[in-house]
Amino acid sequence: MADITTHQHDHSQDHGHGFGHHHHAVDPKQVNRAFVIGIVLNFAFVLIEAAVGLSIHSLSLLSDAGHNLADVASLAMSLIAFRLLKVKPTEKYTYGYKKTTILVALFNGAILLVSLGAIGYEAIHRLLDPEPLPGKTISIVAAIGIGINALTALLFFRNKEKDLNIKGAFLHLLSDAIVSAGLVIGGLLIFYTHLYWIDAALSLVVAIVILFSTWSLVRDSLRLSLDGVPEGIEIPKIKSLICGMKGVKDFHHIHIWAISTTENALTAHLVVDRDSDMATVEGLKHRIKHELLHQNIQHATLEVETENAPCDEPDC
Repeated sequence: MADITTHQHDHSQDHGHGFGHHHHAVDPKQVNRAFVIGIVLNFAFVLIEAAVGLSIHSLSLLSDAGHNLADVASLAMSLIAFRLLKVKPTEKYTYGYKKTTILVALFNGAILLVSLGAIGYEAIHRLLDPEPLPGKTISIVAAIGIGINALTALLFFRNKEKDLNIKGAFLHLLSDAIVSAGLVIGGLLIFYTHLYWIDAALSLVVAIVILFSTWSLVRDSLRLSLDGVPEGIEIPKIKSLICGMKGVKDFHHIHIWAISTTENALTAHLVVDRDSDMATVEGLKHRIKHELLHQNIQHATLEVETENAPCDEPDC
């Protein structure tokens, strides 16, 4: 019995009273609809903002249009990654393309950071050399942006803590709404005071606010892309829970990583009593996997060892 390996698929939909406790489930139809609406509305706003920006020679509107276009592209990539979750595994890609959700989340975080750099650079440039701007027009266009971005951000609000890509989309849209609000205030102040440096100063403040909200997305997606232990899962806690179960002598050589932004996997060595028969071991593994589902681990592979059996693993 020194090498009995098993793999657990997601049973969260098979048992309403037991495995149905997986509380990180995302509603695919609702999320898919949110992405499509977000892409269409934001792309329409990019066209409006760019057209007005060109007609009044407003650098702030044109740079914001470029920032929004990058966000539309990242929303499209998030939607593609979300749909790739449904692609069935193959002999070449045994987990399907689920990892793309993590890579896209990381890429989206990087896009946000680059956008912040561009905003900061442009703001400093305009502080040193302020340009006359039609404040009223800027405020009107930016106010439209607040409405569109706030509306689409709300579509992602319910699921934002369940998936990194959804969180990334929410942060993108929220940051755009904040930028638009800054432009509205700046436009009004410019209109009434003719102090053109106000626009640049507000841009810097907005960039700092977005940086703080973006950092957690970049940090989490980078950790998952390096197969780090996902947020909210603690190996000592997992080991303590499993070792406390009747029939478990030890639980070691534990590896936990993310398959996607919504699914996690575990491999571990399970030590049982030397006299345990096959039926006892299978029942124990079933109970362990049930417990792991409650800990947000959907796929578990357990190698079974008997007590006092020789082990060459470094953490035995």
